[in-house]
Amino acid sequence: MTTHSSTTEVSKEPDRTEERQGMEEIHILWISEGMSCDGDTVSLTAAGQPSIEDLVLGLIPGLPKVNLVNKVLSPSLGGEDFLAPYRAAVRGELAPFVLVIEGSVPNQNIIEGDGYWTSFGNDPETGEPQTLNWWIDQLAPKAWAVVAAGTCATFGGIHAMSGNPTGCMGLADYLGWDFTSQGGLPIVNVPGCPIQPENFMETLVWVLHHAAGSAPPPPLDHMLRPQWLFGKTVHEGCDRGSYYEQASFAKDYNSPKCLVKTGCWGPVVNCNVPKRGWMAGIGGCPNVGGICIGCTMPGFPDAFMPFMDEPPGGTLSSLAIKPYGAVIRRLRGMTNELVNHEPRWRHNKRKLTSGYDPRWRP
Repeated sequence: MTTHSSTTEVSKEPDRTEERQGMEEIHILWISEGMSCDGDTVSLTAAGQPSIEDLVLGLIPGLPKVNLVNKVLSPSLGGEDFLAPYRAAVRGELAPFVLVIEGSVPNQNIIEGDGYWTSFGNDPETGEPQTLNWWIDQLAPKAWAVVAAGTCATFGGIHAMSGNPTGCMGLADYLGWDFTSQGGLPIVNVPGCPIQPENFMETLVWVLHHAAGSAPPPPLDHMLRPQWLFGKTVHEGCDRGSYYEQASFAKDYNSPKCLVKTGCWGPVVNCNVPKRGWMAGIGGCPNVGGICIGCTMPGFPDAFMPFMDEPPGGTLSSLAIKPYGAVIRRLRGMTNELVNHEPRWRHNKRKLTSGYDPRWRP
């Protein structure tokens, strides 16, 4: 297991006495040619707080002017016209810029002979495909900040599961967990399969505020995830959490009760989607009947398979809480019955029985 920087080191802020000139303009070079489905870019288009449109139109106060280059969102027709900003950045002619990588990074070193796993454009001189790895090698050391979008880019994800032939890995596995950008930042990991739209935009806006000189670096945990977004578990924000403490467990997917016995990993997964919702505050896996399969976690998917089977700890934890839950359900049922009746003084008789005495004086 790779040794990662501690939370304290990752979140360490620069000396506040040091003057830092804020940026007025910055480029975002987004490469989604990793092993990916482009789902993170698609998810990004659903962001509303703020939206990607607000960002590129300069509608968010205090941020630098942002020039976004993303193949799905670009007005370019493609080809060398689209690649021009990336090539300029490689030559050192476009700075500062934030490099966003979407998709896991394959291991080119395991290929015997010629070939490549994934590419992004062709070499102008030879016509040969230029691998994702080549672009990362060229751009990451020059980037003011490096952001990994989605679980594939952060930890490897689906493409890095056991038995894969590509040797895929996350960006920090490729560059090193101690990598530091030109802006003095570690890689910023925003996991999710795909990213929750506002989670990514909120993180990106924080990075840009830091670039503008109006905010400290974003606080990250030991896996380089934003602490304020991934510091709690799915269970802690789940609409079904109260059923768990009452030991009321669903036995099928039509039940509104806790889903832990039908395969939900929410109690041990760091993710905020039940609290935040998925789009416009709506959704969030268990809230709408979907089990949590741990898609934001470094061990996904291997550690959470087979999906829809009860997690190993689910049986023990449910047995432990069962006696407590039974008592709690009974006591709450009795209290519920008691408070489901109106007080006795609400009547249409000739005598006031509420306890109010009009003759009383202090």
